Amino acid sequence: MARSLKRPRTDVTTVILYIFLVCTGLLMIYSVGAPPDGYTGSTLNLLTTPFGKQFIWAGISVGVWVCINYLIDRKVWVVGAYPIYAVTVLLLLLVLVVGKEINGARSWFSLAGFTFQPSELAKFGACLAMAAFLSQYSGKLDQLRTVVYGCIIWLIPAVVILGQPDMGSTLVFTGFLLVMYREGLTPLLFVLGGFTAFMVVLGILFPFQYLLVALLALCVLLYALSLPRRSKLYGLLGGAAGAAAYVGVQSGYGWQSAAGLGILLFALIGYHLSQRNTRLVATSLFFISWGLALTFTANYVYTSDVLPAHQHERIVVWLHPEDADPRGSYYNLLQSKLAIAAGGLSGRGLQQGTMTRFDYVPEQQTDFIFSAIGEEQGFIGVGMLILIFGLLLYRITVIAERQRRTFARAYAYGVAGILLVHFLVNVGMTMGLVPVIGIPLPFISKGGSSLLSFTIMIAVMLKLDKHRGEV
Repeated sequence: MARSLKRPRTDVTTVILYIFLVCTGLLMIYSVGAPPDGYTGSTLNLLTTPFGKQFIWAGISVGVWVCINYLIDRKVWVVGAYPIYAVTVLLLLLVLVVGKEINGARSWFSLAGFTFQPSELAKFGACLAMAAFLSQYSGKLDQLRTVVYGCIIWLIPAVVILGQPDMGSTLVFTGFLLVMYREGLTPLLFVLGGFTAFMVVLGILFPFQYLLVALLALCVLLYALSLPRRSKLYGLLGGAAGAAAYVGVQSGYGWQSAAGLGILLFALIGYHLSQRNTRLVATSLFFISWGLALTFTANYVYTSDVLPAHQHERIVVWLHPEDADPRGSYYNLLQSKLAIAAGGLSGRGLQQGTMTRFDYVPEQQTDFIFSAIGEEQGFIGVGMLILIFGLLLYRITVIAERQRRTFARAYAYGVAGILLVHFLVNVGMTMGLVPVIGIPLPFISKGGSSLLSFTIMIAVMLKLDKHRGEV
């Protein structure tokens, strides 16, 4: 059979989406940072501005893209996955020693006026390492040992970055759970993780005794609904227990309600054990015990002096904004919300956003650039941006699913997980949906190392996809 002469092609749709996002970022950085009368002087003066530096990084990224696509064989990324990962981890350790400290975090190398953040490159290294690992242990994520080994790969750079400290970059590594789920990780772990996060938040928002009453009432209701039809009395008791819990909490008798619910719960547990319904009893007792431990610990940590002052302030701003100082830590978020609201439907136009251009919103070119888009482009602009990001993530999943090799599929899902966490946290942060932890918006925020690392991730993914038909 004659060999096909058709040359492999790069996925054009992904390239177009990438170019659109990068150009949007350059445009917004220019719009936010440009003086009212525009830049004056030579081109060299323009290149020293934030827009100019980002433009230079964009040019470097294009050059790296070309090298990856035309000069570097795809096998380099497969064979060199673990060595590249090891180098990125070493850079993370080195920056702790000789790095430059900015805003309280020692996360940057500085040279000739340019700074580079190795944590961005570590995400790419972790993507390669996870892909290499999963290509060896595909289908074995139902074994605890394999899951632990896989988590260690992304936990190592995450822990090192946490020591810088950089909570935002640390959180991004949880995106690798997406690729682990695709390759066979049980969804029960995600249920447990979601329950854990939910109970921690509730433990900060409400007093412990009220959460104790709520959990006990929920457990009683679960047991009551699990009774056979002939035991209508128990069903009525379950409903009455829920009503009693509500009344007890509303009247301030939380501990008394908890005691009454505990007695009823004990009786229902005894009945289910007599019916040998041990799985229901074991599962419910685990979740109620774990939930109570989480809420008690979260409440204690929040109300005591365990947390550093700046982390405690971030939690207050997120969950208790009514107690936050509008002139202190709440200022950034408040101004960000005002800027987004000021944009209305169609926005104020480029270079017309007073909230962002006159520095009412701090870090408007980096962490809070989404608020600048909201003010200048309005609901239509941010809606288009969200749509483009959604299309990019969808396209990456399409690319991932058409791969014949586990390495390429796992790598693509790793890229998707990182982009998803970056996007959700940054957008949520500017609107107060998640804590303000400082994380760039991919391809949009000012930051050369971020743009370069995301470009490398996309370029390598497209390189692997380009040769997906080869054996």
